[in-house]
Amino acid sequence: MSAEKVFKVALRGEALLTSPRWNKGTVFTHEERKAFGLTGRLPSRVNTLDEQCERAYAQLQNCGTPIRKNSFLQSLKEQNWVLYYSLLSRHLKELSSIIYTPTEAQAIADYSHLFRRSEGLYLTFTDQDTMEQDYLEQTKDQDIDLIVCTDAEAILGIGDQGVGGIGISTAKSVIYSLLAGINPSKSLSVTLDVGTDNEDLLKDPLYVGWPSHRVRGAEYDNFIDKFIQLVRKHHPHCLLHFEDFGVQNAGRLLEKYCQQHACFNDDIQGTGAVTLAALMAAIGVTKSTLSDQRIVVFGAGSAGLGITKQLRDAMVHADGTSHEEANKRFFLVDRFGLIKRSLGPDKIRSVVQEYVRPDEEWDGVPTNENGEVELFEVVKKVKPTVLIGCSTRGGAFTERIIKNMKENCERPIIFALSNPSHLVEVDPKDANDWTDGKALLATGSPFPPVKMPDGKDYIIAECNNALVYPGLGLGAIISKSRRMTDGMIIAGAQRLASLSPALKDPDDALLPDFEGAPRANLEVAIAVAEQAFDDGVADVDWKKEETRTKVEEKQWKPVYGRYEYDDHGAV
Repeated sequence: MSAEKVFKVALRGEALLTSPRWNKGTVFTHEERKAFGLTGRLPSRVNTLDEQCERAYAQLQNCGTPIRKNSFLQSLKEQNWVLYYSLLSRHLKELSSIIYTPTEAQAIADYSHLFRRSEGLYLTFTDQDTMEQDYLEQTKDQDIDLIVCTDAEAILGIGDQGVGGIGISTAKSVIYSLLAGINPSKSLSVTLDVGTDNEDLLKDPLYVGWPSHRVRGAEYDNFIDKFIQLVRKHHPHCLLHFEDFGVQNAGRLLEKYCQQHACFNDDIQGTGAVTLAALMAAIGVTKSTLSDQRIVVFGAGSAGLGITKQLRDAMVHADGTSHEEANKRFFLVDRFGLIKRSLGPDKIRSVVQEYVRPDEEWDGVPTNENGEVELFEVVKKVKPTVLIGCSTRGGAFTERIIKNMKENCERPIIFALSNPSHLVEVDPKDANDWTDGKALLATGSPFPPVKMPDGKDYIIAECNNALVYPGLGLGAIISKSRRMTDGMIIAGAQRLASLSPALKDPDDALLPDFEGAPRANLEVAIAVAEQAFDDGVADVDWKKEETRTKVEEKQWKPVYGRYEYDDHGAV
């Protein structure tokens, strides 16, 4: 058993009890209470962390509604980090939906009415002249490993939430600490307040953000660039995580800055990585390769394109397929039907050009009254082995579509990834029934097990980004990578796929259960850091062979250490 860690701390009395980083509450020993001026500030009994967690969990249960539980946990985080993260880790599956989706979406939507205190860095368009000063005030004397930023245009399926987006930045930072062990004192949550086009917020007299319509165009780009250059200047080795940027900016900003700094966009790359892991597990069951697949992607927004690119890049990386040939394995369907050349420039965004299908392929295929090839006709002609949904169109994968797919594929791979659950393209129970238990299934929201024809439960894999993105981030941080390379992301996805229960039992889940997320992210982080060495972007003075030890040493754990007072200690 490792020795208790000793911390030199310069805070005393009330300042110590109000520091979430250092506060231990009733766990302070009698010796510590005397040394730090706490004897009269705490009740007599010394508790254990286990007892604190038992008490906090009982208090949480009395909160009733999910949003009240969210508020309680937010308050707990502001008081005591160790207790907060220890409580979450003991009730991981139960509380993840409280601190993140779906409950956090409600907290973000009501942010201005729930506001109590600052929880990050608010950079506002009108204050950009003092941006560097504001940035340095917030990060002074901090060793920053992780920055999570958002402009809050596309929050958790609820759209533009203005300054309330700070809630998604802090929630993502929490997940990094909870599942990958990134020290919360070394992370920074940022909202980039460029206004909002949410009329309800603009009309709300209690709205706490900048009450203006969104800035766009060159002014927007210059504001974002100013922030990113500050990050590069003052924290060149941190990971910069982009979260919930709008579809017009998400991919564009990632493309612009990914060669300059270690950047990551969870909506694009995280979704792509966890889907890639699920697909790698599925083809392990079907004994085929990525390049053998015919893939129909329904929904060509940020998530759909991120998935498509990730799968395409993996075909190139893992199978040695050319980009051109790999692109031909994909058939993208959006609100205008199949994306084919004759849709014209008004309906084909530049980011999907690589995947546009030639019209001659579709001669004689029935179209709707607008001349569009709809999803059923695409499935009927392509005979896909993989059907992926990111459309938020609930029930779009009809019985007719699923049964047609099954006619031409022994074990159809069906990933209905839209969330929340009422927007899923097909209920996994229906997909299972319509394929006689042959479908390999994954969803974007949690679903209960379904019954196989033999009566056995089939566990539905949840393509939860949190199974992979914290590990991707930790791997980049530990290796001090100058970039997050495609190879690093693919390596992380491959390691997650290797943990699939389906590789031992083909009728088991394609991905590990969420309770196993901490272990999964540890393994992902190790694979990512090792790949950083192979890709030549690691900037550390230790060797690749030491990666596992270095990652395990780097992880922050929610346990108390022993404190000694020191005027020159930590604050």
